[in-house]
Amino acid sequence: MIFNLFKSKPSLKELIPKGFTDIHSHILPGIDDGAKNISESLTIIRELKKIGFEKIYCTPHTYPGLYDNTSQNIKSSFEILNENLNFKIEIEYASEYFTDYSLLEKIKQNSLLTIKKNYILIETGFTEIPFNFFEIIFRLQTNGYNLILAHPERYNFLQGNIKLCEKLKTLGVYFQLNLFSTTGFYGKEIAKFGNFLLRENFIDFVGSDIHNMKQLKIFENKITINESDKLQQALANNNKFY
Repeated sequence: MIFNLFKSKPSLKELIPKGFTDIHSHILPGIDDGAKNISESLTIIRELKKIGFEKIYCTPHTYPGLYDNTSQNIKSSFEILNENLNFKIEIEYASEYFTDYSLLEKIKQNSLLTIKKNYILIETGFTEIPFNFFEIIFRLQTNGYNLILAHPERYNFLQGNIKLCEKLKTLGVYFQLNLFSTTGFYGKEIAKFGNFLLRENFIDFVGSDIHNMKQLKIFENKITINESDKLQQALANNNKFY
């Protein structure tokens, strides 16, 4: 008998558990660089449901000067989408906030959109750590918010800077890995760093970060990382947001 010593890695969709909750997506129509219209939004949601998604948080960018979204226009876009949703799946809305002082103003206005009750999805620029990053983290946390850093594997300033990763984790910042990173979609180095973050138990949650219908095909791709067991655990961790 010939044994298969080189077992093929699974496709990404094979790892998605039934009833999965996605905490990062850009499927609200026409308000950022995600879905362009209701039709595209519904197609994406329908296909994600087939894969096993049961709940999806719509998290459009709030990025001053680029995507000047507000709580109100995000809510309005969500309501239009929800009214047109004609099949069973749960959707909620929040935002992916660019980390700058505008976040502190939103605290004063009580206008931050959260995942679940008090989780805030944040992002930064990819090349360097934001000015006064730690002050902003402190201010958000002292106002009762839990912070989830979107796609840490994609930040150049984190790659190779393990001490900074450890500091953020010590401060209680959660790390959310992009599912597509595990297939090499963003490049080999990002997949490699994502694998490292999984291996070292830095990753708490995952998200699709899906933007368009073309990206649905990525779920067919095999993962390129080795830490499939820890990826599955991170997928399971998302259950807390159901």
